Amino acid sequence: MSLQQKVMEQMKVAMKSKDSVALESLRAIKSALLLAQTSGSGTDMTEEEEIQLVQKLVKQRKDSAAIFKEQGRDDLAEPELAQVAVIEQFLPEQLTEEEIEKVVVQTIDSIGAEGMKDMGKVMGIVSKELAGQADGKTISAIVKQKLA
Repeated sequence: MSLQQKVMEQMKVAMKSKDSVALESLRAIKSALLLAQTSGSGTDMTEEEEIQLVQKLVKQRKDSAAIFKEQGRDDLAEPELAQVAVIEQFLPEQLTEEEIEKVVVQTIDSIGAEGMKDMGKVMGIVSKELAGQADGKTISAIVKQKLA
């Protein structure tokens, strides 16, 4: 079942239960999918592209919530975080920091990275390997810690 079909089914459930937060989140995913599909390629999106799109939506909402919290606007941050919870259902299970750290250490050992000059190489390999299972910010922090 494609992501779009899953979203449509969840939208029906959200409409029946009158869950406005879920409905708004699902509509955002549907909108992003439609925009991506009509952007000219004419082909269906791969599962990897769908995951990247959902990750982008989650990141946008987390960033917005962080900005709202900085400004003391918890009333605006809470709906953003509620949407994150709904949207994250469509992502693969996220890895723990320990699991990410293992992959980073293995990658550093395998390519013989020494210091911050090799951070780009390590990030590229690890990001590809963990696509959809970890966010870039967490990976970056762990790579920096290990290469420092």
